[in-house]
This record gives sequence, C-alpha cells and structure tokens, in this order.
Amino acid sequence: MTAPLRVLVVDDEAPARDELAYLLGRDPRVGPILAAGSVPDALRVLRDADVDAVFLDVAMPGLDGLELAATLARFRDPPAVAFVTAHAEHAVTAFELSAVDYLLKPVREPRLREAVRRIRAERGGPAPATPTPRAETPPAPPDDAIAVELGGVTRLVARSQVRYVEAHGDYSRLHTGDGSHLVRLTVTGLEERWGPAGFVRVHRSVLVSLAHVEEVRESGGRVAVVVGGRELPVSRRHTPALREALRRTRRAPG
Repeated sequence: MTAPLRVLVVDDEAPARDELAYLLGRDPRVGPILAAGSVPDALRVLRDADVDAVFLDVAMPGLDGLELAATLARFRDPPAVAFVTAHAEHAVTAFELSAVDYLLKPVREPRLREAVRRIRAERGGPAPATPTPRAETPPAPPDDAIAVELGGVTRLVARSQVRYVEAHGDYSRLHTGDGSHLVRLTVTGLEERWGPAGFVRVHRSVLVSLAHVEEVRESGGRVAVVVGGRELPVSRRHTPALREALRRTRRAPG
C-alpha cells in the first residue's frame, strides 16, 4: 500500500490555510500536513522536512506562489505542486511551471480529492481504473488563454474561441461557441490584453472579436453587430472605432 502523502499548505490567509488543511486531513490518502504563511516560511519548512506535495496560493505578500513553484522546480527531487487560488488568470504560467493541478477558491472537497489523485499518480501511486484526460495540462496553447472552472475542473479557454465578452462588475463573461464562462477579469483589462488580436469595444460593457463578427446592421442611425447569431448594439461613442477597425481588417492581406 502506498504511503500517505506528506503535504505542505502555503497561504498567507490563516482561515484559507486552515480550511485547506482540514479538507486535506479528511482524505485518507493524505498523511502529515505542514503549513506556512509565506514563501520564506515555506522554504524554511522545506529545508527541514521532506514533502510529497505543496498546495499553494498565488497572491501572497513579498514572493508569490509562482516564484515559489519556480524555486521548487530546481530541487533535485521536487515535490508535486498544486495551486489553490482565487486568480484564474495565472493558470497558463502555473502549468508552464509543471504544476499538477490548478484549483480555484472556494475549493470543493470532491475537487480537492481529484487533485490528490493526480498528485499520487504523478508521484508514482496507483493509477485510476479509467484514465482521465488531463484537460488542465495541455501543450502550450496556440494563442492567449484564460483558465475557467467548469464542472469542478479547471480548463483553458483560448482567445480564438471567444466571440464576445460582457462586463459583470469586476468580472467578465466570455461567450464561446459552446457556452459562457465567468472569469475574474475586467472588460477593460481584457481590451488592453486582447486589443492587438482584434478585440474591439462596441459598448462600455461589451467587447467583440472582429473575427467572429458576422454582420454589421445600421437602422435609424443605430449600429449593431451580429456575433454568434446575437445582435449586439454599438454605442455612438464606439461606432467610429469599430468602423475603423473593420476597415483595417478588410485592408489586411490574406
């Protein structure tokens, strides 16, 4: 029988750290659980103790979780790393650092158990009877991607799949051909990030991909674009920028 996993939980917020340790402690596949409130504390723990896995947050004062993961990757026998964070946008970087899993807060116990299963498989433990595709760790995506939580699993949605984006306060809803996904990013932030790739603001709360614009409609001085079969109004303020972007697209070679 495989020995229980020795785990280190790293989170600067004590309630989150304690809750994660409590949930991990309920899993019979997990043994000793150590805890640290910062990256320096975690490194001190790792200096004196061997662990099989590190569950860590991304956003922490001083050195963050991504920097800790990069440091762990240089260990002669690095522990498995699973991120537990409220920041979905760092998933691509996390997987580039060979993270085994990326969980979004608040963490549900079944999702955490799945992370433990993956870590045991990564550490040479018994494989599941039916292999599960590792959707969270695909090869580097061909274009910018954002992590979303879907059915308790973190998946990557490529920018090219997104038809338009709607603002929801400090969040945004990404609309793709097979559904929509709420992410913790603002429309303004996505406009800055994806503008060079052909995303244009048509309303203060809507960003569209020019590649997915099917039709431009004008009636009574009002302009709208059709994206994915849905008509989206274009505000007067944003109409000139849309027209110019469409002209540039038509002039582009190929």
